[in-house]
Amino acid sequence: MVFLGAALPLLAGAAQIQTSPELGKAEGQCRPGESGPAFLVDLVGVKDRAGRVKIEVYPATDGDFLADDNILLMAGKTFRRVEVPVPAEPVPRLCIRIPGPGTYAVTVLHDRNADHKFSLSQDGVGFSANPRLGWSKPKAAAVAVNAGGGLTTLRVVMNYRTGLFSFGPLKRS
Repeated sequence: MVFLGAALPLLAGAAQIQTSPELGKAEGQCRPGESGPAFLVDLVGVKDRAGRVKIEVYPATDGDFLADDNILLMAGKTFRRVEVPVPAEPVPRLCIRIPGPGTYAVTVLHDRNADHKFSLSQDGVGFSANPRLGWSKPKAAAVAVNAGGGLTTLRVVMNYRTGLFSFGPLKRS
């Protein structure tokens, strides 16, 4: 109940921002010749080139990691998003701007049917620092990464459902 009480003022303010998959995109879009601060995210183990890939940057705290984008923005906290068709390169590299040097949590979603919803049976997910995944979201400390004032390269290993009760990187033959 303490969490709900703390969140009520933020929820009341969130009504002022319309929910949209476009939130955070203008702030996250890299410019040509971007010199930073930004993350260059290398996506390792992308299953196929179907659909879209979405990268999001959050504050690296458990209360803010994967929190509603409206709530984060209304509280003046970091939230950035880049969403593009899956690039054709064997290891796609995407750029996402960040507000400055600091510690952040980064998520990557491979939305294979481009429906803006996560499907455990077909979509893929990856996190900065590549934590071992279970059946719940990782803690912010497990995905926290430090960024400098320039370009910071991250290697994110994508995870997909690999069996009835398993979720992890795809095995390549």
